Amino acid sequence: MVLGMSLETFTLLHVVLSLVGIATGLVMAFGMITSRAFGGWTAVFLVTTILTSATGFLFPFERVLPSHVFGVVSLALLAVALVARYGYRLAGAARWLYVVTAVIALYLNAFVGVVQTFLKIPFFHAIAPTQSELPFVVGQGITLIAFALLGYLAVRRFHPPERTSVLRAA
Repeated sequence: MVLGMSLETFTLLHVVLSLVGIATGLVMAFGMITSRAFGGWTAVFLVTTILTSATGFLFPFERVLPSHVFGVVSLALLAVALVARYGYRLAGAARWLYVVTAVIALYLNAFVGVVQTFLKIPFFHAIAPTQSELPFVVGQGITLIAFALLGYLAVRRFHPPERTSVLRAA
């Protein structure tokens, strides 16, 4: 039992949060490369991605796993993204800090999604059972290249109007 749910139900919740985070993150990223903020989509991305990382720590474990390291890194990136987006309202350097940290957090969620795909879906597991085979490496390579390109385009193109920072006004 985790948070009063069976492990199976909790796992389903974790997976749904992750998939919603990836889907809304892609919408948010599209907004960045078209220089639109998509406030609602961004908020859902940030909340579900934070919850994805946080719930990952609630699974039973005996030692620190790579997923825990990804979770810590993701939460740190998301903290910077939150402050840049809502605290500094994307003013000055906060704009590119937000873009970079949000896109990397989205990439980490997608990276884990690829790992889980090769672990849990029989077809993919059969072609890369140890995750050291060429199909897995190619899948992760394509994911990395796609997110590097997405991040580059987002940093170059995302220029919403600057607003006065809440933190500076205080």
